Amino acid sequence: MLIKFESKSHRVKGLSFHPSRPWILASLHNGVIQLWDYRMCTLIDRYDEHDGPVRGIDFHSNQPLFVSGGDDYKIKVWNYKQKRCLFTLLGHLDYIRTTFFHKEYPWVISASDDQTIRIWNWQSRTCISVLTGHNHYVMCAQFHATEDLVASASLDQTIRIWDISG
Repeated sequence: MLIKFESKSHRVKGLSFHPSRPWILASLHNGVIQLWDYRMCTLIDRYDEHDGPVRGIDFHSNQPLFVSGGDDYKIKVWNYKQKRCLFTLLGHLDYIRTTFFHKEYPWVISASDDQTIRIWNWQSRTCISVLTGHNHYVMCAQFHATEDLVASASLDQTIRIWDISG
């Protein structure tokens, strides 16, 4: 095992590597998001606007953005160059487990304990789709890399593949 960087942290719930910089985001149980340079072993910044644990975190592939989702039912889109939250997306009725950017479209996907998966257009700041069908907490949802598909996993003991081409 190779350890390049090690840091003591309180109850990390999510991680995301930056696509090109030696950075990693850590979302914490106490509501804080930390941005680390793992080569220099330094904390670059911290973001503290969520109320409660932050579980979902993801860097955008080519914009200076990241998205977070937490137990406060909020999805936040952040600009790390401006060091601030740009806006908050509201719609889930329970904890948000994961948030991910789409690789091509201006979309964010979120999975929640409210048993739904939501797809958001982060540019227009609107919910464009709500996927229902799970009958327990949705622990994770992710876009397929090249096809119009979403995969989701739930505590209802199912993994579902959703066609989002329509």
